[in-house]
Amino acid sequence: MSFEGDRVKVLVTGGAGFLGSHLCDRLIAAGHEVLCVDNYFTGSRRNIAHLLAHPMFEVARHDVTFPLYVETDQIFNLACPASPVHYQHDPVQTTKTSVHGAINMLGLAKRVKARILQASTSEVYGDPDVHPQPEGYWGRVNPIGIRSCYDEGKRCAETLFFDYYRQHNVDIKVMRIFNTYGPRMHPSDGRVVSNFIVQALRGEDITIYGDGQQTRSFCYVDDLIEGMLRLMDTEAGFTGPVNIGNPGEFTMLELAELVLSLTGSKSKLVFQPLPSDDPRQRQPDITVAKEKLGWEPQVPLRDGLERTIAYFKTVVG
Repeated sequence: MSFEGDRVKVLVTGGAGFLGSHLCDRLIAAGHEVLCVDNYFTGSRRNIAHLLAHPMFEVARHDVTFPLYVETDQIFNLACPASPVHYQHDPVQTTKTSVHGAINMLGLAKRVKARILQASTSEVYGDPDVHPQPEGYWGRVNPIGIRSCYDEGKRCAETLFFDYYRQHNVDIKVMRIFNTYGPRMHPSDGRVVSNFIVQALRGEDITIYGDGQQTRSFCYVDDLIEGMLRLMDTEAGFTGPVNIGNPGEFTMLELAELVLSLTGSKSKLVFQPLPSDDPRQRQPDITVAKEKLGWEPQVPLRDGLERTIAYFKTVVG
């Protein structure tokens, strides 16, 4: 069942967020009819303002913890605060968004026979003892830690997706997103890329947690959305999960130095204790994405950071 080249009705939950708004852009550009749903907890109307007048774009303020009754062919379920600062603000609501949101969107997909993609996360691997992380790795997650509202919420959402697939034959796709960055990131989301860029542009000290040797793999948003669209367009019966991310690994110190270089900032590096349950290493094994989707990231970190810095210059005073 391929939607390539056909106009379809697409529901994007979390559509006014960082990733959701870029996805809406791509769907509208491809000629689809898009319903963007968001409660604006971390999303922003600014992210979708340029789409509001488009005849094929519709937006509704809605919280996915409540059922939604619409007609649609595809559902991209992206609704959930995704940065530690935001998802720890109201951890009970974060878990509800992942779990009740998955139940409500899967129920909708079942009723209208829509294909549904779950935006899962590399956080399902927790603080991994396998490196890089393949999809077959079950993870190492603290179920009672301060990050578990998000980690376990997303793990439970994956469980629900596969049980709806097995029990009700719902057409599912599960994508595990690794660290993604780019324009429209929330300037105060607490993620390392936005933190470093905002601090550098403001001339503030750049905060590095731990010794700065922990690593992350950074995927530019355009690459990520391309992977998401390719996964949605795979044949019925291919469910994933599929890791989508950039296997290029950088330490926090390397990232900080690159941001300082690209911004020309005179900010100083300051070191603070590592937060609880913060993983030391995070890197995707993208073998499945390469083989099944013909996908791998195209945008080098330096190029992506330049575009992201240009965006933050427009929003940071």
